[in-house]
Parts: sequence; structure tokens; C-alpha cells
Amino acid sequence: MTKFVTYTADGIQHFGVLVQDGCIALDADFPDCRTMRDVVAAGRLKDLSKASIGRDVTHPNGSFVFDIPVPNPEKIICVGVNFPDRNAEYKDGQEAPPNMSLFPRFPRSFTGNGQPLVRPPESPQLDYEGEIVVIIGKGGRRISQDDAYTHIAAISLANEGTIRDWVRHAKFNVTQGKNWDNSGSIGPWMIPFTHPSQLDDIRLTTRVNGELRQDDRTSRMLFPIKRQIEYISTFTTLVPGDIIITGTPTGAGARFTPPRFLVPGDEIVVEAEGIGRLVNGVVDEC
Repeated sequence: MTKFVTYTADGIQHFGVLVQDGCIALDADFPDCRTMRDVVAAGRLKDLSKASIGRDVTHPNGSFVFDIPVPNPEKIICVGVNFPDRNAEYKDGQEAPPNMSLFPRFPRSFTGNGQPLVRPPESPQLDYEGEIVVIIGKGGRRISQDDAYTHIAAISLANEGTIRDWVRHAKFNVTQGKNWDNSGSIGPWMIPFTHPSQLDDIRLTTRVNGELRQDDRTSRMLFPIKRQIEYISTFTTLVPGDIIITGTPTGAGARFTPPRFLVPGDEIVVEAEGIGRLVNGVVDEC
């Protein structure tokens, strides 16, 4: 399983491959690709993997920090209320809506693995949401479900951190509660998507300070990932490097009585079978 990464060392951002002892920077080998997004757009992830074979680590563990795997996507689109138990949290009597809820996030609202989520002074209600991420490799419009998986280049993980009271500031949208700087994370890496079994029925969990808070399987999604790609590409053209964050299970801190929001010093671990572990702490904004 090749782990493609974007990371920063000595103030310089690189892309490459993560191995046991650290990162192998490969950006110098791909001068026509400024970032990992360009690698994805050029369809060169396989070339990136091959280029790492037999190479020495350029940045050993401890000498770099992870960035989000695709640092400058054109779009980050998030799917809301996409598991049965999550839908049941809404007391509207509806078993499942006919169409999915969507909202955008901006790249600077996410940080990388190992970096802290930032709780702003305007609200103490920073919450966690563990999710599966898909990265589009082949663009398209009105993509059918039958073809949807052929448009995925890679998969990753997200902690789609949310400022809960700010999602209720207006009647019809949640955007302002979902886009605080460094309130969420994506990573640590992305792995190539090669087979439906990587997405169709994998376990997704979130732990806070070791306590299991979220636990579900992708096979239980109300709107499977194929449907997400079909629906989203109906109204907007998907392009290489676009990120779809596919929905979180029940168990976020807001659903406890009393709520259990994140505080400085907490550690959140999002994990999925075959993908890895995304780990972040929490700090207050300076």
C-alpha cells in the first residue's frame, strides 16, 4: 500500500511517499507538477510510486510535518447526515431524505495529521466527525454510478471538525460552522484506490482520548459513495484533486447529555480499515 503524502520540512512543502523511516521527497523528479494536485491531475500516482522504489529517505521521522494530502483542491464537498443512526438524531419523522445534504469546506479549514485542531475564542463547541475521504482523479460531469469508482484516484481520512453553535446561526446553511481555520484535518496520507472492496464495506471509528465514540461501516451509508459522485457531478463538474468527505456516523460530542465538546489536550483518532489512522490534538487559538 503506497502512502502518498504532502508535507513541509524546513519551511518547504514537498510531495512524495511515506515509508517506515520517514518521507521520500519526489517533487524534484516531477518538475512539471507543482503540488500533489498536479500529480493527480496528470494521472501520475503510479509513476510517483515507482519513483520511490529503492530511494533513500530524504526527511526522517521527526523532521517534517504533514499537510493535507492535496493541498490546493478546487473543491471540498462534504456529505451530511449519511448514516441511519445519524439521521435518527433529527426528530422529523423522516426515515431517510430522498437526496443528500451537502456543504462546502475551504482548504484552510483543514490541517494535517499530528497538527492540533484549533478551538476559536468565539465558541467552546469544537466537535469531531470521523469520515472517509475520496480524491477525484478523473474529472467529469453527470457521472453514472456504474462509472463512479473509475473517477477516484485515492482515498484518505478526515476529522471534519465543527463549531456546533455556529452551524445554527442561520436557517438554511451550516457553512459558517464548518470552515473555521484549522478546525478539521485530512490525512495522514492518501492511498491509491484500486478495488471496490476498499470502500464498499469498511469499518470507520473515532476515539477521543482512547474512548470509542463513533463506530460504523460504509455499507450502511444512506447515500453510498457511488451515489455521491453521481449526484454531485450532476450540478458541478468534478475535476482532478477535488475532495469529497463522505459522511460521519453518530456519536459526535454534541449528541451526549451533557455535550462532550473537545478541549485543549484531547487526542482524537479517526481510523478506517485499509486506510490508516488520523491523529490530532486540540489547542486554543492564540
